[in-house]
Parts: sequence; structure tokens; C-alpha cells
Amino acid sequence: MADQAMTQSTPSLTVPHHRKLVSVGEMQAVERAADAAGHSYATMMELAGKAVADTLVAHYGVLRPLVTVLVGPGNNGGDGLVCARYLHQTGLPVRVYLWKRRTDPAHDYEQHYAKVRALGIPVGHADEDAGFGHLRQWLDESTVIVDALLGTGANRPITGQLAALLATVQNTRAQRPHLDVVAVDCASGLNCDTGAVDPHTVAATLTVTFAYAKYGHYQFPGVDVTGQLEVADIGVYPHGGVELRTFLLQPEVVRSWLPPRPKVSHKGSFGKVLAAVGSARYPGAAYLSCAAAGRSGAGLVTGAVAKPVWAVMAGRLAEPTWLPLPAGEGVEEGAIDQTAAPAVREALPGYDALLLGCGLGQAPTTQRFVYDLLGQAQLPATLIDADGLNALAQRAGWPALLPAQTVLTPHAAELGRLCKVSVETVLQERWSLARQKAAEWKAVVLAKGPYTVVADPEGWLAVLPVATPALATAGTGDVLAGTIAGLLAQGVAPFAAAGLGAWLHGAAGLVCENEIGPAGVMAADLLPRLPATMNRLRSM
Repeated sequence: MADQAMTQSTPSLTVPHHRKLVSVGEMQAVERAADAAGHSYATMMELAGKAVADTLVAHYGVLRPLVTVLVGPGNNGGDGLVCARYLHQTGLPVRVYLWKRRTDPAHDYEQHYAKVRALGIPVGHADEDAGFGHLRQWLDESTVIVDALLGTGANRPITGQLAALLATVQNTRAQRPHLDVVAVDCASGLNCDTGAVDPHTVAATLTVTFAYAKYGHYQFPGVDVTGQLEVADIGVYPHGGVELRTFLLQPEVVRSWLPPRPKVSHKGSFGKVLAAVGSARYPGAAYLSCAAAGRSGAGLVTGAVAKPVWAVMAGRLAEPTWLPLPAGEGVEEGAIDQTAAPAVREALPGYDALLLGCGLGQAPTTQRFVYDLLGQAQLPATLIDADGLNALAQRAGWPALLPAQTVLTPHAAELGRLCKVSVETVLQERWSLARQKAAEWKAVVLAKGPYTVVADPEGWLAVLPVATPALATAGTGDVLAGTIAGLLAQGVAPFAAAGLGAWLHGAAGLVCENEIGPAGVMAADLLPRLPATMNRLRSM
């Protein structure tokens, strides 16, 4: 590979607690470890309920809201009872409406219920409220509803009395759309492992979750019923004992992955990208991916393109150098020919990263070029996108072709082809598929879409909490691929390069949405905003 002043870096994975995500099982393990260390479940419940009350006061206290707390029979309901007590103690008017009351005298829930009654807080019971007339009256009079009915462990369909109760809340909300709902840990009916949502779920305006955000808070459609999410400390962090490998891509995490930019440097200091991209039908993919590699800081970019594409691009994009390649004939005219593989292999020792696939097309001769290039060359860090992935999906045993440091960047349909599953399955199981296949294929897998996820072979999963229609346009994937390839060339490790590239791409997309609007953004609009976004990140 080319000489570089920088060496391959290992990503720093020091993630703040409030940026980690947990499954339901992981959260239960965290709580067990804390309890075993002397931080009791009773203490956690007290801190959780107080955190909800404190958050509610911080958001609504100046309005002196009338609060109705909807309470279920489990630990979530216990949190709600504690919340009601603290709200009462701050002087806010509060009522408690019980769906079902837990009657185990030894349980913390019953003790908190007794305290609520002792304070004279009004309490209603669903079992004594046929037709929910009492509940409707309270809802009509309320400013804020607290949903403490079902917690993170609930994953069965909502039926019977609870379904009717939630339907009553939904009907009131339809008539009073500005009636805010604060969810305790999660909206009732949200599956906190998968993000699936029960039809009876009442969408929260604000969710206060405890210790760590849950998987379901960051998966669709769960995102849509979570509202603003706040993570409250309930004292479990010092007790550790559970390794958590899922986290959010946020500035304080990705900033440490930025490659250095020393003043004493030359273009070779910042790496070289060879991009085998484009075809007569998709010349723009060559333009966008090569430009993005330069915009993300690569010192030199070479476009290895079919000669018809070179004739167009050389006059449109001045910065890259070009490696014109033989093109196919007849129906394959304008696509890279299989015979181009030796020329690319010969050039590769002078480069630090290979970008393969953007806009290549699916001509059989180009697919053979992909197989020959991957199967016979000692490759640098490699990113495979788009038609490079489509070519792989048609070859049995394709994972054996992947270089040691590979990033794959499929959208849902491409991931489905690689995994031999439907797009619907990908959309439902994107997190688990990405994690499973990264380990199986020994590659970093970036599964594109709203809330993109990045998985590595060691079991880490990073989630980008960005969803904007500004990025839902042709060519933005080429920009992402080029961005990551540019970072790979600068010596950023594959998982970090994919995570940082995804964050930069998403942040630039949000800037475009803000400056241009949700419609009309073109992929090229991202290009000048990428280095500006990178510079802003350095100063955060």
C-alpha cells in the first residue's frame, strides 16, 4: 500500500453511559448486578419515579399542570406511584388512575400505593369505572398524562380492559391534540427490543427512560411513539458487570475518530483512494463518490472508470486523477470490462483504500471484473457499495472474496439480496441481521436507511439517530461511500470510518434540510457541506 504518515488506528469505544443502548435482557442483567452489589430494586424504583417527576416539573412546572398518572400493576406502575408522590410534594395537582392494583404486601409497589393514599392524592380504579366515564372526565381536565401502565418487559398484544382504557386515552387525544403524554421508560405497547408498536399504544410527547435508552426507542415505528427521549440516572452505572456493545453515533463518540491533520504534511500524508466506479448509465456516481472521497480529506483520489465515463468526467471534476479502463461492447458498452482487472490490480499497491461499486451497472462483464479484482489482488482497506454488492449477491461463496478490512454499505434491498431474505425481513430485523452478518462475513456492515446502523465482526453496533427526507434522493449513497473511503485512506479503522462517515453524511444532510428544505436537495449539495461539518465536529 502507499506510504502514509499515519498508521491504521483502532477506534476508541469509550462511550458515555447515556449514549449506550440496551436490550430488555441486558437492562434486566444490569439491574440484577446493581441489586447484588447493594443498590436495591427499591432504591432504583424510588430514583426512577423521582426522575420522572423531576423531568415533568422541569418541562411543565411553570404551567402548574394538572397531571393524571395512569398506573399498571408492575414495576412501571410502581415508578408511576413514586412519580405521583413527588409531584404532590412539589405542590402540583396530581391524580392516580389504576388499571390494576398489585396486592402483594411485600412488594415495593404496595408500599408506594399506601404512601399515595396517605397523602390524600385522588385515586381512581378501572375496575370501579364501568365505561371509563370517570377516566374521561379526568383526562378532559388534565394538562399532562403520565403513562406508567406497561414497562419495557411487556411484549404481548394489548387486549381487554387495558385496550379499552388506552382507546379512551387515544380518543381524548384526538379531540385534544395538545394534551401531552409523558411515558415512564417507554410508551405502553412498545416492544423495547424490536421497536414494534401495538395498535393501542398512545404516542408519548416525552419519554423518561432509566439508565440506558432501549433498542426499541431507536427502531421504527418505535421512534414515532417515543417523542423526546431523556435518559435518567438511577444509580446503576458504578456497579457495571454487563458489557454493552450497542451505542449511538453522537459527536462526543465520533469526534475521537477524526483523523489528524498535521501542518507538516503532503498529499501522501492523507492517503490515496482508488475508486472503480461509474458506467455510461451512471456517470454521476463516479463524480459524486470521487468528489466525496476528496471532501472527506483524502490526499489524492483516482477514478478508475470505463473510457466513455472518463471522457465525460475528466472535464467535469478537475481534482482526481484518472485511470481510463477498457469498456464492454454491444449491450455492455460504457461499462467496465472484465479485462480491466489487471490494470487496476497493478495500480493498487500505490493506494490506501479501494472504493468499488458505485454506479458500475450490472453488465456481466463488469460483474466478472469485480470477481477477478477481489479474488486475485492483495487489496487495501476496501469499501463495496451498490452494484459491487449486487455482483457479490449473484456469486456463491462470495464472502471468501472479501479483503481483511472491508466495509459493505447495502441499503435494504441490497442487504436482502446478500442475505437471501425479503426486504420486509430486512426492515424488521435490520439490527440483528447487520450484527449477525458482520460476524459471519468478517466485515463491517453499514445497513443504510433511516437510523442507519453500523455493525462490526466483534459484535459492536452503532446507531445513527438521523432520518431526513433530504437524503432520500439519488446519489446520496455514492456520497456516503466516497466519504467512508476517504476516511479509510487516512488510516481510520473500518468500523470507525463507517461510523464517522455515516455521522458526517447525516449531519450534512440535516444542514441541507435546514438550508434548502426537505425537498429539492441534490446529492451534490452534500459535497461542500462535508468538510464544513467535519470542521464543526473538531470544535465540538
